[in-house]
Amino acid sequence: MTSPVVQPFFHEPSDTFSYVVSCSETKQCAIIDSCLDFAYNAGRIGTEFADRIVDYVERHGLTVQWILETHAHADHLSAAAYLKGRLGGKIAIGEHVREVQQFFRALYNLDDVSGDGREFDHLFTDGETFTIGRVPVRVMHTPGHTPACVTYVVNEECAFVGDTVFMPDYGTARCDFPNGSARALYRSIRDKILALPEDTKLYMCHDYRPNAPEPRYVTTVKEERERNPLVHDGTSEEQFVKIRDGIDRVLPAPQYILPSLQVNIRAGHMPPPESNGKRYLKLPLNVLGSANIPLDF
Repeated sequence: MTSPVVQPFFHEPSDTFSYVVSCSETKQCAIIDSCLDFAYNAGRIGTEFADRIVDYVERHGLTVQWILETHAHADHLSAAAYLKGRLGGKIAIGEHVREVQQFFRALYNLDDVSGDGREFDHLFTDGETFTIGRVPVRVMHTPGHTPACVTYVVNEECAFVGDTVFMPDYGTARCDFPNGSARALYRSIRDKILALPEDTKLYMCHDYRPNAPEPRYVTTVKEERERNPLVHDGTSEEQFVKIRDGIDRVLPAPQYILPSLQVNIRAGHMPPPESNGKRYLKLPLNVLGSANIPLDF
């Protein structure tokens, strides 16, 4: 089997890693977890980071087969639709994105979001396989952070884990998003991701260490099993759930959660223009956190 070529890209404003994974024999590739630039204070979308990916693909003579999402992110806006327009390829995500769409369609009162996943070109089922050129890929449904998270196991030698487990000294993703579950996350990590062979490389979606000299994006199953403070070998499900739920109770909401999900459940497309020709992202009031102040003023 052909080993993949993995090129990381770090989006510093959101601490996110995007990847181009390519087949050296066929020059076909997949883009995983892409990002748009977003200036919240100005409501301005940018493509400088995504254009670095475009430049890499074009310079290396690659053809984009897939634009993959590990889940509907709450910390950055997906560049999937932009990249498809520039480079082609199919936008794909796990089939349980339907649940996420349905929840946030209701929250934002969005008439244009289907709730059945049709905004994406393909919805993966658990255990489904596909290829990047001649490189085989297997999809694992790994819920917990959200109900729709998937992990892409590439050539049975590396896995792109999205927001499930983080670097061995940091821990795991949070589980307090709609329909998230610490129990589900524990089982996804311990029974699926950390059940892979010990030398399997795990590619992170984030590195949140503020004082690290360089952002870190890859570890191994062995390192996670030995050193991860929340899910190392010997950690029970009950221990994990107690610690994870305790952490999540005091975590603030991600900075970009409200704008990003409106874009990401649309597969990276912007909201449709309104009657004045302009596009808007909604900001629902008092829907996050515990504040329940009446807004009848």
